[in-house]
Amino acid sequence: MSHTFTLFEEGVPLAQAERALLLFHGRGGNAQAILELGRAIAPAGTYLAALQATNNTWYPYSFMAPVIDNQPWLDSALANVQQLIEQTEKVLPSKQIYLMGFSQGACLTLESAARFARPFGGVIAFTGGLIGQTLDTSPYQAQFAGTRILMTNSDNDPHVPQSRSEESKAVLENLGAELNLVIYPGRAHIVSPEEQSLAKAFIFST
Repeated sequence: MSHTFTLFEEGVPLAQAERALLLFHGRGGNAQAILELGRAIAPAGTYLAALQATNNTWYPYSFMAPVIDNQPWLDSALANVQQLIEQTEKVLPSKQIYLMGFSQGACLTLESAARFARPFGGVIAFTGGLIGQTLDTSPYQAQFAGTRILMTNSDNDPHVPQSRSEESKAVLENLGAELNLVIYPGRAHIVSPEEQSLAKAFIFST
């Protein structure tokens, strides 16, 4: 089964926007919830666009399961993200395009960013890591050219091990990202106000 391309848009119309923030919700979440988070973080003048996963899930198993186990859902999700990036890039240059996700959506955000790397405005992954039982870097052929990436996690998250966030950081830095990974001791599986403030400062302050 594959995802439909279902897009929810808010904020400034794309043709008039200073930047675009593309948003990806977590497992069991929805586009409306991640749009709410996007509104809390994005500066004025931002076009916000959130994809909705079919059945509210981008892929059925853990992001650390063998990639084949999450097919065809994963490839379908990646194709939808690629489509969204490319259609946005017809209006705005990549340096004015930002990606953001939480949890399963953060994993999809990072995997998509790595596979479709270009000089993005910035990437925000709240509790996520690159996808796969082990990290296969062969699909990552392009460079970020200094794109700022913010990754956050807990030191004991039940879904995303800190070790995978650290592995992902190293891979993304090798692709030319300027990456900030922040680990919060004992933090629940949420996006805290502190993380939101950090995203504003690190990604949108320049």
